[in-house]
Amino acid sequence: MGYDDVITHLGEFGPYQKRIYYLLCLPAIVCAFHKLAGVFLLAKPDFRCALPYENGSSYDLPPHLWNLSYPQDEVCAYYDVEYSEEYLNGSLPRSSNATKSCSRYVYDQSKYLNSAVTEWDMVCSRSLLSATSDSLFMLGVLLGSFIFGQMSDKLGRKPTFFASLVIQLIFGVLAAVAPEYFSYTISRMIVGATTSGVFLVAYVIALEMVGSSYRLFAGVAMQMFFSVGFMLTAGFAYFIHDWRWLQIALTLPGLLFVCYYWIIPESARWLLLKGRKDEAFVIIEKAAKENRVEIPSEIYEQLVDEVAEKKKQDELTASQPAATVFDLLRFPNLRRKTLLIFFDWFVNSGVYYGLSWNTNNLGGNQLVNFMISGAVEIPGYVLLLFTLNRWGRRSILCGTMMVAGVSLLATIFVPADLNWLIIACAMIGKLAITASYGTIYIFSAEQFPTVVRNVGLGASSMVARVGGILAPYLKLLGEIWRPLPLIICGALSLTAGLLSLLLPETLNKPMPETIEDGENFGKKTAPQESAEEGGSQELAGMLNEKSG
Repeated sequence: MGYDDVITHLGEFGPYQKRIYYLLCLPAIVCAFHKLAGVFLLAKPDFRCALPYENGSSYDLPPHLWNLSYPQDEVCAYYDVEYSEEYLNGSLPRSSNATKSCSRYVYDQSKYLNSAVTEWDMVCSRSLLSATSDSLFMLGVLLGSFIFGQMSDKLGRKPTFFASLVIQLIFGVLAAVAPEYFSYTISRMIVGATTSGVFLVAYVIALEMVGSSYRLFAGVAMQMFFSVGFMLTAGFAYFIHDWRWLQIALTLPGLLFVCYYWIIPESARWLLLKGRKDEAFVIIEKAAKENRVEIPSEIYEQLVDEVAEKKKQDELTASQPAATVFDLLRFPNLRRKTLLIFFDWFVNSGVYYGLSWNTNNLGGNQLVNFMISGAVEIPGYVLLLFTLNRWGRRSILCGTMMVAGVSLLATIFVPADLNWLIIACAMIGKLAITASYGTIYIFSAEQFPTVVRNVGLGASSMVARVGGILAPYLKLLGEIWRPLPLIICGALSLTAGLLSLLLPETLNKPMPETIEDGENFGKKTAPQESAEEGGSQELAGMLNEKSG
């Protein structure tokens, strides 16, 4: 008897679970606001050096003044000459080709009234600062997944959710009123950390209260709410052109979720795990009443016995060394699979955020590009609902990553004047990598042995965050050559997709329980098995030596 059996009596996705689940999906929208806001908060409009005679001038200049003032394809310097009225009228030739670096800048305000970039002049030699700010935001996401994950397991899901929500509100507003770059970046980094506390904890609570047959739907549907938040971010940016007010507008919806404190319960599964059975039974009874079912009394008695048995097992295992990521790297087959999974996570995260943040470099209407980039995620997730349990995890993972790779690399051959086709290829890549990202969560959990599953998923998530930390710098490469970010993302996706063929299929296969199971799993089905058969006896000896 376990909590899953209680859910069977409650109803795997009854009215109570549906109400709580959909309420928990809504914070995903606000987390998307914060994760994608950097596209607009740090938007880099067209700019040029302010000429010595200018004082608050418009960005536009007559064509002949561009030729007189700036070297070809250069906006970070201007000709160091005397800008007399005769020179500006074209009556005098340029007396020197010497250039001078900018001391002030003029920005095109036709698309963005302002941004953090324009306020603190993060262009030219300071352009690295904007990418670094986004990168530190993703570093915050990494730290938050570790800090709030630990808090969630030790202090409970509910207090962790609300603590991170309050911190998110405070530092979201502080980022909006930050007087300079450093305080803005630190505030945004803390907000990044809280997105892990809000989204991941809500995700865990939601999945812990639904039956196993609904978990695929529940997990994918919550990701769709994130995509809705992705698209709504563009709506906020359309109506709010001042970056400080935009940051406040994206933060304040989080206030709505403070009232959840009186609505969202603690996870009954976590309470039982911690031996707080009376509190768990109250929640179960409330759910049973709303679902109009009755829980037999013997189920409660069996749960009490199970909790007592679990405590004994925890005491016995407490003295044993904890599993580490090195257990996944100790044996050849398990090590190969682990490294392939790590690479898949790195590529999926890096490409997903690289494409999401690169919409401003695609040309055309930037808001429309961003909106489409969020909208294509919905069919990507729908694809998973209809195919993951039919075609297999490996087929979907490899197929979607290869489609992403081919579509992004195809932009090399698209003529520059067919900008719509470049955007179309980029959006096909975004759809495919979204589906791939959704698959890797499930596929990885089924690859790692039970004894190190949490460790393996935690390490995979950390590797993914490294990809996210590096992704903002792709935008800078796009300023050098516009197709370059798409080419890099395409090459990584195609490579990872092909390498994923070396992983064994997990659909309808029993999940490995021990390290030995993990080492043996997939040996006879992996495509490269013939290359490793010669060393099978040596591997078996190593495993026997370890188990002995």
